[in-house]
Amino acid sequence: MKTTLRTELPLLILVAVPFVYLWSIWGQLPESVPLHWNVEGQVDRYGSRNELLVIPLVTSLLIYAILLLVPLIDPKKRIQEMGPKYTQLRYALVTFMSGLGVVILYMVQQEEGQSPRLIFVLVGLLFAVLGNYMKTVKPNYFIGIRTPWTLENPEVWDKTHNLGGKLWVAGGLLVVLLSLLTEGRLHFYLFMGVVAVIAGIPMVYSYLLYRKAG
Repeated sequence: MKTTLRTELPLLILVAVPFVYLWSIWGQLPESVPLHWNVEGQVDRYGSRNELLVIPLVTSLLIYAILLLVPLIDPKKRIQEMGPKYTQLRYALVTFMSGLGVVILYMVQQEEGQSPRLIFVLVGLLFAVLGNYMKTVKPNYFIGIRTPWTLENPEVWDKTHNLGGKLWVAGGLLVVLLSLLTEGRLHFYLFMGVVAVIAGIPMVYSYLLYRKAG
């Protein structure tokens, strides 16, 4: 899997988006800005605007660096077997993290009365996109549903990811719907319930498949 200017330049532009947005609003920000919201969507912590520099660093830039490094340190080179699918996955994740960074900065800029609903909509869409890619992921140590049982048995890996992909797509779309229809604590608890289901069922399923195969 080669990295070229053609593949990396658009990604680097996406990485730069939250940095550029922060630069564009910097002069409008007060010295003390909201940095955390509770489950009701209310600001519960303020801090220096300098702390906002962390947001683009840990969103778009960090995920870009991780995804660039992973194929290089993959001992079995399974990530490279994904070919163009891995490049597409990189674009999807970097786009999401860049958008997330911009949304958070926008909420900080507006300060009051901004619901975190859009963040959850983005998360739901991310779940759906990742679910769509699960069938293409080969057994590896970095990406996918990496339980002891999936890593031990390629057939368990494939079946678990087929089920997990369907659950993540359905769960992601459900998160988007819940984010549009509910809010506050009810939305938070429903969101956590969906996450528990789409994370927990594939793990249990992989164990049961492994036991059956053994």
